[in-house]
Amino acid sequence: MGQLIKLQDYISRYEQDIYRYPTQYVRLKKQQWSKLQHAFQTGVLQEMIQADTEEEPWIEEKPSLLDKLKNVVKRTEKRGEAEDKAEKKAKAGQEEEMFFSMITVPETEKDLKVTFLDQLFHFQMKWATTTIRERSLVDRAYYRDEKLKLLLQRFPDTYLILFEPVLRINKAPIQIDTIILTPTAAWCITFLEEMDLSVYEGNNDKFWVRRHHEEKEQRVLNPLISLQRSEKIINKLFNLYQVELPIKKAVISRNSFIEYTLGMKDLFILDKKRFPEWFEMMRKSNSPIKRQQIKGAEVLLNYSQTTSMMRMEWSDYDDVGSSDAES
Repeated sequence: MGQLIKLQDYISRYEQDIYRYPTQYVRLKKQQWSKLQHAFQTGVLQEMIQADTEEEPWIEEKPSLLDKLKNVVKRTEKRGEAEDKAEKKAKAGQEEEMFFSMITVPETEKDLKVTFLDQLFHFQMKWATTTIRERSLVDRAYYRDEKLKLLLQRFPDTYLILFEPVLRINKAPIQIDTIILTPTAAWCITFLEEMDLSVYEGNNDKFWVRRHHEEKEQRVLNPLISLQRSEKIINKLFNLYQVELPIKKAVISRNSFIEYTLGMKDLFILDKKRFPEWFEMMRKSNSPIKRQQIKGAEVLLNYSQTTSMMRMEWSDYDDVGSSDAES
C-alpha cells in the first residue's frame, strides 16, 4: 500500500521526519497483518475483536490529562522541558502498534485483506492530516476519493505519494499535479476521466477536443499544461538540492481513449488501452526505498504549504502551562 506523505495543504507527520515514518509504517503494517492473519487462521479473531472494542481504533497519541498536569506542576523545570517530556511520551505510545477495528469476522482471508486495506487507508489519512500536536481540517470528500484509494491501496509500500499537493514557491501557493515518488523516478500524474468511452483528440494547444457518441464535441483544458508546469517546478527544486531522480509525466484515462501523436520527452499517455500494462508494471516493483527518493520527498515537503491548528489536548496543555507560569 502506497504511503500518503502529503495531502493538499494538510499537515503531515512525514513532514516532521521523512527518514523515520516510511520505514515505521512498513514495520507496523507487516506486524499488524501478521497478527490478524494468524488470528484468522487459528480461529481467535473473534476474541481479538471483542477485546479491541475496549481500545481506541488505530494509534492514539494523546497523553493523559494527568500526565500533562504532572509535567506543568514541576516548577523546577522549564515549561519547554515539560512539553518535550509530554511529547516524547506521546511518541512512545504511537510506537506500540496499529489497533485494528472490526465489528464482525470476515468470511475469507481475501475479505480480511480487503477490510485490512480499508483500515490502512484511514490510518494513512490520519498520518497525512495530523501530528502529535497539530491537525488540519480535512475535506471529507477525500475519504471517498476513488483515485486516492487506487494509488494508496494498489501500489507498493515503497511508493511515496503527494496527492494534489500545494507548494509554496516565491511566497505564493501553487497547487501542482499528484506526484508518485518511486525508488527510481518521480511521476507527475493527472487524470482525464469524464464520460466512459470518450475519445480525446490531443494536441499542443490550450484545449483538447472530447468526442462522445451521445454528446456534441466539447473542449477540455489541455492536461499537459499543468503537467509541464508541475515538472518544471519539481525539476528546478531537484536541481537546486541535487536530487538525482528522473521526472516522468502521465495522463491517465482509464475509461476513455486518447489520440496523441506528438512526441514529448518522458510523457506517457495511459488511456483505456495502455493503462493496464503500465499499472501492472508499477505494481510489480519490488525495489526498496532509495536515498534519492527520500531526499526528493524531503525537498518537496520542505516547500509544501501547510494549514493546521493545535489539537485540543495541546491547546489545553498550553492553557495549563500559561496559568502555571502566571502563578
